[in-house]
Order: sequence, then C-alpha cells, then structure tokens
Amino acid sequence: MGISIWQIIILLLMFIPTIWIYGRILNKAGYSRWWVLLIFVPIVNLIMIWVFAFAKWPRLEQTTSA
Repeated sequence: MGISIWQIIILLLMFIPTIWIYGRILNKAGYSRWWVLLIFVPIVNLIMIWVFAFAKWPRLEQTTSA
C-alpha cells in the first residue's frame, strides 16, 4: 500500500501554483526566485518569512533613490 499516481498528481497541483506565486512575489520584491527552494526546508522557511517581511526590499530601495 504505497502512494498512488493520483496522490502525486494532486500534490503537484497543490505545490506548483504555490511555488510559482512565491517566486513572483520574491521577484517583484527584488530577490532571486531561487529563494523559493527554502519552502522545502522545515524551520528555515518560517525564519525566512520573517526575514523577508521585515527586511528592506531591494526593489523598493531602487525606486526611492532614483
């Protein structure tokens, strides 16, 4: 009794939009989309949410200095 192909498909249908949305948010904030990989690291993902929430965003700094 293992995992079926339908369970894998459902998991992918849940994870792909989430990863894509987080990537777009990070890109608009001025960070690299590679930071999305931290979603898969259990404790680090919670810490990085706080870091990104309270850090100065590079994209915001570019628009205010110009």
